[in-house]
Amino acid sequence: MIFSQDIGIDLGTTNTAVCVKSKGVVLHEPSVVAVDIKNTPHRVVAVGEEAKRMVGRTPGSITAVRPVKESIIADFNTTAAMIREFIKKATNNGSFGLSRVLIGIPANITEVERKAVHDAAKAAGARYVSLIDASMAAAIGAGLRVAEPTGSMIVDIGGGAAEVAVISLGDIVASRAIKTAGDAFDEAIVQHVKRSFNLLIGERTAEEIKLTIGSALPYEGEAAMSIKGRNLTDGLPHEVEITSANVREALTEPVNRIVEMIRTTLEKTPPELAGDIMDSGITLTGGGVLLRGFDRLIATATGIPVRIAAKPQDCVITGIAICLQKNTLNLR
Repeated sequence: MIFSQDIGIDLGTTNTAVCVKSKGVVLHEPSVVAVDIKNTPHRVVAVGEEAKRMVGRTPGSITAVRPVKESIIADFNTTAAMIREFIKKATNNGSFGLSRVLIGIPANITEVERKAVHDAAKAAGARYVSLIDASMAAAIGAGLRVAEPTGSMIVDIGGGAAEVAVISLGDIVASRAIKTAGDAFDEAIVQHVKRSFNLLIGERTAEEIKLTIGSALPYEGEAAMSIKGRNLTDGLPHEVEITSANVREALTEPVNRIVEMIRTTLEKTPPELAGDIMDSGITLTGGGVLLRGFDRLIATATGIPVRIAAKPQDCVITGIAICLQKNTLNLR
C-alpha cells in the first residue's frame, strides 16, 4: 500500500536537506551527482555524500557534477534524478508517487526558474509541489515572529547565493539577492593561492582552508596551515604555508559584496520597519555566516546588533518542516 507523505526540501547549491512531516529533518547531504557519461542519457552512479567523495577522483567516464548552480537549476534532468534519490533515502522506499513536496527557493528568481524547480520535483515523482521563499523559511526556522506587524531582517548566506529580506505581517517587504556566498569564498581562495603562490588547489582544499583559518576580521590565535597543490610552473606537486591574513585578504571582496547588499536593502526599507530592525537586530542564517568575525563585521558596517541563529545551516529546512507540520502552505 502506498501512503501519501508531506516532504520538505531545501534545494541548495552546496547541500540539500530533506524533512518529512512529523519526523523532522531526515537527510542532509551534498548536492552532488556522479554520472557515467558513456551512456546516453547519462546514468546516475551516486548522489550526495558518496558522489562528493568522487569529486576530483573519478575516472574519465564518470564525472561528479553539481546540478544546482548559484541556487538555480543548471541541469534539469540531473536535478530531478538527485531529488528522486534523496526522497527515496528520506522515505526509506521508492513509493513516493503520491508525496506532497514543499521546496524552498530564492525570493528573487524568475518565473522560468521557479517553474524549473517545480517541474524537477514533478519529474522526480511528486504529485503536488508548493514553493516557499527560502528567506521566509529561514526566518521561521530561526524563530523570528514573521506574522507580527513589526519589521525583521534575515540574511541567509548559502553556498551559491546570499539573500537579505525584511519581513513584516507574514510577507517579504524588501529583499535582495546576489550570487556571492560560500562557493564564491572558496573560489576567491583558489584564485588568491594561484596569484600569490603560483599553486593550483581544488575546491575541497579551498573549503578546508576557509573553515580552518578563514575570517572576515582579525581574531585572537590566528594561525597558518600547510596546503598542497600543483605548481603552475613545472606541474609538479608542491606544498606551501598560508596564513589567516592571506585568507582574509582573499575573502575581502566577496565579503564586502554581501555587506553592501545588506546596507543597500536597509536604505530601501520603510522608516518604521527600519526602526524595528534597529531594536530587534539582524539575524544571520546559512552555512556562510559561520565565517569567523562575519557577524561583527556586519554589525560594525550597519550599526545594528547582529546575531547568528542557532544551527544557522539548518534554518531553511527547519522552517520548511514547521510549515509542513502546521500545514501553513495548505498542501493538497
